[in-house]
Amino acid sequence: MELTSTEYLRYARHISLPNVGVAGQLLLKAARVLIVGTGGLGSPASMYLAAAGVGTLGIADDDVVDISNLQRQILHSTADIGIPKVISAMQHLTALNHEITIVPHALRVDADNVLALIESYDIVVDATDSFATRYVLNDACVRLHKTLVSGAIFRFEGQVSVYAPHLGGPCYRCLFPTAPSAELAPNCAEAGVFGVLPAVVGSVQASEVVKLILAIGTPLIGTLWLYDALSQNIDRFQTSRNPQCQCCGDTPTLSTIGLEEETVCLTPSESEEQSVQVIQTRLQQLPRPFLLDVREPHEYDAGHLPGAVRIEVDALAQTLSAIPTDVDIIVYCRSGMRSARARDILVRNGHNAVSMRGGLLAWRNLLDPAITVV
Repeated sequence: MELTSTEYLRYARHISLPNVGVAGQLLLKAARVLIVGTGGLGSPASMYLAAAGVGTLGIADDDVVDISNLQRQILHSTADIGIPKVISAMQHLTALNHEITIVPHALRVDADNVLALIESYDIVVDATDSFATRYVLNDACVRLHKTLVSGAIFRFEGQVSVYAPHLGGPCYRCLFPTAPSAELAPNCAEAGVFGVLPAVVGSVQASEVVKLILAIGTPLIGTLWLYDALSQNIDRFQTSRNPQCQCCGDTPTLSTIGLEEETVCLTPSESEEQSVQVIQTRLQQLPRPFLLDVREPHEYDAGHLPGAVRIEVDALAQTLSAIPTDVDIIVYCRSGMRSARARDILVRNGHNAVSMRGGLLAWRNLLDPAITVV
């Protein structure tokens, strides 16, 4: 393998570095890296890896570009709304660097496809926002001796670590043996995310990948790197492999990949959750149900259903006296996660309540496109 004359020009600033040079640039050209997720973290990570000259970049995602993505997912543009993210990503990355190969995988990574997916790659970048996918990637990487560069963001904070038991470090399960409950693990849509935060965290992930390929510096193996965008504080915590870890320990007991299905997602029944069409009809009937909005004030002020009373989900248990007990309760939020939590609280306290499936986003998409949802 050689560098072309164009590549010498493109990567001149790399080649001039003593720790890179032509030999290092050839290592990058020969490398195969899979990025799972082309959203907030996957955008900067893939762009910098493409610009650095990583020869083969796999990109895996089953989502399509939505206007709400564009606040932070800089790989995509307004013209890409509605098209698969892997197609948008491939087009933009190819425009950035046509010298490399982009391999799109338009799928949701799960226990059934993960081993075949990552087998041909050297390094896997976890740029997802799903705990279920993180455990799937971790378990598969441990089994196939692949290095996993993991990133996560939440509101104004982010973290990065490199999980590589085959290189002497811990795996993800060493630090987090079990996934948090759904109510403790809101996604970006529910919790919000500072728009520029993924740029920092995703860039650190890309930096770790390049260091690993070139075998330079000190990678974040056995180190959890934490970043706070509000204070600009950076903390580092040393971590170590757990000999009793069920995945990578001395006597591993994990025979499956990922979390047990019932711990990831339970399909609500009609008594727990109803469609926006059903709820629209119920709101037109008498006696009219009590309509409860469990979002935050700025969300409610931007747009809400007529007649809705707002009580934040975290304050609901302390304000149950404000909820009538003689009528049905319909609970909604932005996408359905917080309302499901609120519905459980209400039912445990004797109320007859249902959650609106898909939240106000579904109401906007299926019934009223004029309503504002933030």
